[in-house]
Amino acid sequence: MPDIIGHNYIGGARSAAGKLTLRSHEASSGAALPYYFHQATGEEVDAAANAAAQAYPAFRSLAPLRRAEFLDAIATQLDALGDDFIQLVTRETALPNARILGERARTSGQMRLFAQVLRRGDFLGARIDRAQPDRQPLPRADLRQYRLGVGPVAVFGASNFPLAFSTAGGDTAAALAAGCPVVFKAHSGHMATAEAVADAIIRAAEQTDMPKGVFNMIYGAGVGEALVKHPAIQAVGFTGSLKGGRALCDMAAARPQPIPVFAEMSSINPVLVLPEALAVRGEHIARELAASVVLGCGQFCTNPGLVIGIRCAAFSVFTEQLAAQLAEQPAQTMLNAGTLASYNNGVQALLAHPGISHLAGQAQVGNQAHPQLFKADVRLLIEGEPLLQEEVFGPATVVVEVADAQQLQQVLNSLHGQLTATLIAQPEDLHTYAHLLPILEQKVGRVLFNGYPTGVEVCDAMVHGGPYPATSDARGTSVGSLAIDRFLRPLCYQNCPDALLPAALQNANPLGIARLVDGQSSRAAL
Repeated sequence: MPDIIGHNYIGGARSAAGKLTLRSHEASSGAALPYYFHQATGEEVDAAANAAAQAYPAFRSLAPLRRAEFLDAIATQLDALGDDFIQLVTRETALPNARILGERARTSGQMRLFAQVLRRGDFLGARIDRAQPDRQPLPRADLRQYRLGVGPVAVFGASNFPLAFSTAGGDTAAALAAGCPVVFKAHSGHMATAEAVADAIIRAAEQTDMPKGVFNMIYGAGVGEALVKHPAIQAVGFTGSLKGGRALCDMAAARPQPIPVFAEMSSINPVLVLPEALAVRGEHIARELAASVVLGCGQFCTNPGLVIGIRCAAFSVFTEQLAAQLAEQPAQTMLNAGTLASYNNGVQALLAHPGISHLAGQAQVGNQAHPQLFKADVRLLIEGEPLLQEEVFGPATVVVEVADAQQLQQVLNSLHGQLTATLIAQPEDLHTYAHLLPILEQKVGRVLFNGYPTGVEVCDAMVHGGPYPATSDARGTSVGSLAIDRFLRPLCYQNCPDALLPAALQNANPLGIARLVDGQSSRAAL
């Protein structure tokens, strides 16, 4: 792994014009690491955005197979990062080696998934309605539609996934697959990790002869606003807090030319534990749920932050078992001091609320996070108490007991948009409470049955999104191949000469892709 020099990445070169430097820190001790990172100046932000804009025409015009080669090359470079890299990420994040190894595989796997999408060609959405000159009462022109990348994309790195949702993460992979150059804002919590990954991307770009400026990266606090407001940027990808995501959405909407922000922000991921399931396997559910709550120190977007059950003796026993399980879980180091402070603030707010009781968990002392379990009065949810709608990012969850099926329906209707909802149920439960599924379908992006939400498969069918405030746009996903749709727009050609059409729409179908021709799917030449 090369030396970490802390210079910004602009147009295929490195830049350190600013005098302000930032330090990277060891997550476990808080000690500064021996790396300095130059905060991007306004001029450097401008240069990075312009470099992406200059790369865009050539990059979007590349054949999908050429972009696929680039993504595969990034994946290969990521897999080649050695033990010293894994140790670096561990030092910056306190995440264990096994987690980082798994996340690196997921990150390279995402790149390869989008390479498959590019080779498959369905992302182009090619549609052809051939001319009908003799149609009465009016003839029809030749109309052909496909999708192309929107332009340069600003991507903001997430703290909790330093690889899979960061420099070469899902947003970057989807944008590059769509033909959109990227300007990446490195997360302050793992800047050295970001640099090592950026180097891997640049090596892949050079190896596959990509345009200069296809990937750019800037460091610094406060540079995000200038990036989002830059006229060259045409879309934004973000994973983080509701406050941060909403701020970016407002900035983007206030531009002279508004642009979309695809922000994944806040979710409490309700888990419904239904009566027959409790009667059959309540203790087992308590053990599995506790493990899900504390997995990765609760630092997952899909952490189960709300557990809902119907009042009965079995649910009371289950709540006691869940409390006992969480009380036995050890404290863990969080990603950084800021994340720990936010978690402590969330826990203190729950402790201070008169309608919420504390069931399990040691007092928060030192630099580690202790798991916590609370129980809230159901009326708080029904009445819209904001505290119960907000994510507490860390190993904490809240139990709510409802009186009956009618009140359960009230509670579900009161919830804001979520990434996930989970039904822990026996077949009898699913029959009795089948009316709940349509409610959940309106509230979430993924419904789980007898599983736990802390785990997101990277594949074609996955949805990692949901109604606001889970995401800023429920029509998309930030995980899975459908994520490419966020950075594409449709374009129609009317009576265009064949030679000027993109390959996806030419009569000969040189890409060999499936196309909708006069309403019928076809791979044939015209």
